[in-house]
Amino acid sequence: MTGTLPDADWRARPGLRRIVGALGADAVKIVGGAVRDTLLGLPVTDVDLATPLLPQEVTRRLEDAHVKVIPTGIAHGTVTAIASGDHHEITTLRRDVETDGRRATIAFAGDWREDAARRDFTINALYADPDTGEIDDWFEGLADLAAGCVRFIGDAPARIAEDHLRILRFYRFAARFGRGELEPVSHAAAIDARQSLKSLSRERVADELLKIMALPDPRAILLQMADDGIFSVVLPELDLEFGSALDQLHVNEDAVAAPAAPLRRFAALLPADATIAEQVASRLRLSTRQRKYLAALARHRGAVLPPARQLAYAVGIDAARDIYLLASDEAAAAAAKGALAGWDVPQLPLKGGDIIARGVTAGPEVARLLKEIESAWVEEDFPDAARVAALADQKIGLVRD
Repeated sequence: MTGTLPDADWRARPGLRRIVGALGADAVKIVGGAVRDTLLGLPVTDVDLATPLLPQEVTRRLEDAHVKVIPTGIAHGTVTAIASGDHHEITTLRRDVETDGRRATIAFAGDWREDAARRDFTINALYADPDTGEIDDWFEGLADLAAGCVRFIGDAPARIAEDHLRILRFYRFAARFGRGELEPVSHAAAIDARQSLKSLSRERVADELLKIMALPDPRAILLQMADDGIFSVVLPELDLEFGSALDQLHVNEDAVAAPAAPLRRFAALLPADATIAEQVASRLRLSTRQRKYLAALARHRGAVLPPARQLAYAVGIDAARDIYLLASDEAAAAAAKGALAGWDVPQLPLKGGDIIARGVTAGPEVARLLKEIESAWVEEDFPDAARVAALADQKIGLVRD
């Protein structure tokens, strides 16, 4: 099947034209996502280029044209060119010499089809001439794109054996670009190879899972992954009732027009148990901030929620919003959004020195009084300094009495 890339604003950007001019239009093609997404009428953010030129020659030609070059992945044949403020990755054509399911040893190639054959899905193996827009399609990617079919190139088990992460990528791409039933051969290969996910670094698994959570509506594919036994390998702590939690979360997100938040959706997959949430986050090598965030969300699920501002004072505004989206209905989520809109978490307008100035001896009693005053201040919805001073006088008076 043949095709031509539609006109798009990004094709005329000065930076891209400078790079193409420096390398020669016959020595570079637009590849992968930019071609796929343009054909689908989707926004294009990254425009990657492929070339038969070796990295050293790419660098020489670009620098001769006064284009800045950064050797971002030089060992794998990739440099980043910066022209007119635009960044473009340029990768020399490659072929796999050896793979072990986690990484590949590559050699540079001179054949476009050979480079395309090492990619994962047919819809990602489309190459376009930067001037004419003519598309090279060796594996029926255009037909698959039109049909909403996500399919491995060639032998599906072989493609997965080259990089086990392609199992998770299959589900993500199927959710994003697929229509109807999953392509049966690719789907069966992903299920059969699911145990190989154990060999991947936890960081790579976490990154791919969070990308799935960032999809507009990942519910159907997550249920499919559960049915296929994918989570038994990568997330055995999965809450068996996660489907209903995700459904309510989706309703709440729609009600308040909340943008997708991968970590919030990930929390919906887990039991309402802060200890389990922390264990999962640690195993997946999430950051300390993400680990604490997941634990906070889990801790409040299934519990009676305090007013939104009180909760935000304890866990932060973002976490409070997410807790209400996860643990309440759409009306409560909307009310929480309204309560937190334009509101900043305040600081108690009282210090230990203010307590001491009222005649209390420095020591544990000061800390205890501060805590009591703070609790009363929070319960009264954070009144002003004059009210806090009155609370302080009242608490200290009670102690003296």
